[in-house]
Amino acid sequence: MNTKILMTSSSLFLGLAGIFSLFAPDVLLSTLNLPKTNPAPVLIQLMGAMYFSFALMNWTAKDSLIGGIYARPVSLANFSHFFSGVLLLIKYQLSNEMNAIIIFVLFAYTIYTFLFYWLVFRHTGIVVKHK
Repeated sequence: MNTKILMTSSSLFLGLAGIFSLFAPDVLLSTLNLPKTNPAPVLIQLMGAMYFSFALMNWTAKDSLIGGIYARPVSLANFSHFFSGVLLLIKYQLSNEMNAIIIFVLFAYTIYTFLFYWLVFRHTGIVVKHK
């Protein structure tokens, strides 16, 4: 697996979510049919700051050797974020009416969960080149 593609795509995904959450929390809240009462907009912006920070971490780590023991904190942090997100989004979907945006995010989070699981627990980080 090319970890550069994984780290770049997750960086772009989280970066876009972070920028949108930072600068348009009211739009995000209304899209999700949630009230814009305090402190919801500030909490959305705080979440956006975390997403943007993860995006920067992934972007700067994209050229590093990742997998197994290599850059383990980066891959483990991503795995725990995406895995927790999948569990929370599933719980939300089961407790509320279906929401297309949440389904899309759940789908993306599920893919990233499996990819980072593989990176943390299965991939050694060493690429063997055959002659």
